[in-house]
Amino acid sequence: MSHLIAPSLLSANFLNLEKDLEMLNKSEADWIHLDVMDGVFVPNISFGFPVIDLLKEKTDRPLDVHLMIVQPEKFVSQVAGAGAMMMNVHEEACPHLHRVVQQIKQAGMKAAVTLNPHSPVALLEDIIHDLEMVLLMSVNPGFGGQKFIEHSVEKVRALKELILRKNLSTLIEVDGGVNLETGKRLVDAGADVLVAGNFVFSSPNPIETIHRLKHL
Repeated sequence: MSHLIAPSLLSANFLNLEKDLEMLNKSEADWIHLDVMDGVFVPNISFGFPVIDLLKEKTDRPLDVHLMIVQPEKFVSQVAGAGAMMMNVHEEACPHLHRVVQQIKQAGMKAAVTLNPHSPVALLEDIIHDLEMVLLMSVNPGFGGQKFIEHSVEKVRALKELILRKNLSTLIEVDGGVNLETGKRLVDAGADVLVAGNFVFSSPNPIETIHRLKHL
């Protein structure tokens, strides 16, 4: 399949969010990526469920919700109620990861697990068969506009090898420092979904930027 593009709303203009959503609706964006931060698991806070609840009324694009928070299992029902297609939780935040993944599925969503830059792909050996997607952070989570961590390309290759070895169809998503140059290398390495925030929303023509990312 062609790779997917999931613009990150974290970089949108929150004083004029409806305008940015209208832009995404007109673009070739496949999903909308939503980063929820708590100021505990990551050193920043972002938007919460009141904002996410409103999005399903303004877009028909699937919502990819990434919880950068401690104890994400407490919010599974709220994420599902907000209309999320995919719920991402961090491996590092879930001591009982298998249980959380099952909760996500039981709530009717697809389950994804996120790895921070320092976390090896091998941590997923015993859970990946239960996942629809793995998100690899190619920057340290918490802030947009950071420099791409080069090792992420090799990490994508290692994850792809694990998926193929187990004969799975798990998607690989990458978030952080994605632009036309890094995006091309990530897709060539096996990435299926590219998350781009600052690169899209700070560009003079976001719709054209999304088009170029989609057709790397």
